[in-house]
Amino acid sequence: MIIATTPYLAGYQVSETKGQVFGLVVRSRGFAGNFAAGLRSLVGGEIHEYTELLEDTRRQAIDRMVQNATLMGANAVLSMRFDSSEIGSTMSEIVAYGTAVVVVPEAGAVRPVGE
Repeated sequence: MIIATTPYLAGYQVSETKGQVFGLVVRSRGFAGNFAAGLRSLVGGEIHEYTELLEDTRRQAIDRMVQNATLMGANAVLSMRFDSSEIGSTMSEIVAYGTAVVVVPEAGAVRPVGE
């Protein structure tokens, strides 16, 4: 599956638009993680517990978006974006979204080796 933040792909033509697609994940860090992060915030600097949580959540949101696009018959997602929000004081919502499309190589387009 090709995922791009741009509305087009160089060397490809959109042959069909399948529609909007998204992957949604809501996560909460347990009490111990929140406690450790709270202590770290007193000192300052990056809070690794939350960074790791959000990186994993973004990957999972992308995976869910790709699954949905695949079920729609798409082979690419264009204009992909992330959005996030906080639910209460302990949960984060991450959504990956974009437009599911079918792309085909343009005639005469140069392809990378191995493609």
